[in-house]
Amino acid sequence: MDFYGFYTGKIFDAYQYLGAHLTEHGTVFRTFAPGASRIALIGEFNGWQETPMQQVHDGHFWECKVADAVAGMMYKYRIYSKDGRCMDHCDPYGYGMELRPNAASLIRDMDGYHFDDRKWMQARSDCKDKPLNIYEIHMGSFRKPSEQPDDWYRYDEMADILIPYLKENGYNYLEVMPLNEYPSDESWGYQSTGFYSPTSRYGTADQLKEFIDRCHQNGIGVLMDFVPVHFALDAYALSHYDGTALYEYPHNAVGVSEWGSCNFMHSRGEVRSFLQSAANYWLTEYHFDGLRMDAISRAIYWQGDPGRGVNMNAVEFLKYMNQGLKTLHPTAILAAEDSTAFPGVTKNVSDGGLGFDYKWDMGWMNDTLDYFRTDPAYRRRDYHKLTFSMMYYYADQFLLPLSHDEVVHGKATILQKMFGDYEGKFPQARAFYMYMYAHPGKKLNFMGNEIGHFREWDEKREQDWNLLDYPAHQDFHRFMTDLSRLYLEHPALYEKDYETEGFQWLDCHQEEACIYAFERAGEEERVVAVFNFSDKAQDAYPLKVPGTDTLKLLLSSSDVCYGGDEDAAEEVVISEGSFDIKLPAFSAVYYLAPALDAEG
Repeated sequence: MDFYGFYTGKIFDAYQYLGAHLTEHGTVFRTFAPGASRIALIGEFNGWQETPMQQVHDGHFWECKVADAVAGMMYKYRIYSKDGRCMDHCDPYGYGMELRPNAASLIRDMDGYHFDDRKWMQARSDCKDKPLNIYEIHMGSFRKPSEQPDDWYRYDEMADILIPYLKENGYNYLEVMPLNEYPSDESWGYQSTGFYSPTSRYGTADQLKEFIDRCHQNGIGVLMDFVPVHFALDAYALSHYDGTALYEYPHNAVGVSEWGSCNFMHSRGEVRSFLQSAANYWLTEYHFDGLRMDAISRAIYWQGDPGRGVNMNAVEFLKYMNQGLKTLHPTAILAAEDSTAFPGVTKNVSDGGLGFDYKWDMGWMNDTLDYFRTDPAYRRRDYHKLTFSMMYYYADQFLLPLSHDEVVHGKATILQKMFGDYEGKFPQARAFYMYMYAHPGKKLNFMGNEIGHFREWDEKREQDWNLLDYPAHQDFHRFMTDLSRLYLEHPALYEKDYETEGFQWLDCHQEEACIYAFERAGEEERVVAVFNFSDKAQDAYPLKVPGTDTLKLLLSSSDVCYGGDEDAAEEVVISEGSFDIKLPAFSAVYYLAPALDAEG
């Protein structure tokens, strides 16, 4: 290992030296603990009796070799601090861990699985000019085994269940909530104890590799949530690892997060090397196609509060990590969950940015959902909540998220958020989703949104798939499937997401009628999108679209096959300089038009 690079936060491969590594003559264990007075290795191979570890290099690293330690065996480090106290810890760089409430690390053979996804990896891209339709899931509550509803499917079993569903429903990427090991089910993985350990809830490292490999062989990319800001406070993990604040801040004022977890101290090179090596580990060893990085606002600003100022050490860490990851994995996707207005999140580091590929557009999400919660009688007042996003849109490269955070903790599900009674929510939700899929930016939907889920998400229960026994939910699911497939098939909806010529308002001044119209342009086609978000029908809304005499219908949210009550015209022909579009209440329609020529 490059020890100087480790201490200065410059390396991305610390996991190849630290942790437990199988060799021809046994397993070598190494850990970094500069504050320890002595360390002993305990595990299955020595009857949980102490095997002394020796100080190596500069004395801050500890090592021993055990001939009888083989893959699958459990182990811990018994760390004695300089005040005489000791604590048994899991391995910060361990490749596997026991299921909670147990906390031993597991020896893993990381060379045992061989991927068969070369074709996917060679063709993979960051999707800037391609469709990116992401289905976000919590691995343990998408489906539950019917014979054991309190258990989970294994990673490889989920491949059999999930891959056909994604392909059928028009999603080309999957995003899984954190799969690092974590002690509390309710934290969903965001408070980690094992940053290099795939959670044993769902199986082994090889089974996770098989899951990703099979997704790739079926044309599906896989992203994972990664948490570089904070970690679980459990005493057996990173907290006071060597008896000192090795990974965290020593002062609670900045050392404890709003979730009660420990904040990483990004000014330490050892911490930076730990985190960026972990990020590289998931991309390299498991072939993940990218990382969605959680709580980035809490890294940019002290405790996530702009009033407390920018945490420049953490910002520099993000820049260096992202630049290094993109050098190692040019086609991997790095997405930031950031709700702030910090500039340049998706600009290249060389141009002064943070180096992410995408930023979650939390402003779009909040404004749009607030609009649809509002009584239609007052939507004219809030009309420009839906035009505001395009005033800042080109400042970053945005992704439109309807994630797990929007369907829990009393927030109501996406369908529930629509104004009105049960029957009235469905047409509004269809129109809302057509607005989302026509709006520039990549797409993300949490599991269950596509079937009109009515119960807030609960990690202990599988989604309410029985909703599909009801016609209204069957129709909505059919609509969402057709919308997703249409998005994948029409380049005008994604090809120029981040180019100004890819979007143009056709009408954004119908405040009283709550009508909006815009076009999306690709190289060879345009999609014209028209929306009526009021509770009043428009029998002949006049729309001017340059460069064409005829519009061909692509999709209508009010189609009878989706639960609507009428069919839109298959073609609309220009009359007296404009198209007369029929718009039922709470409706949306897409039309196909030819691309304008260079002079148009």
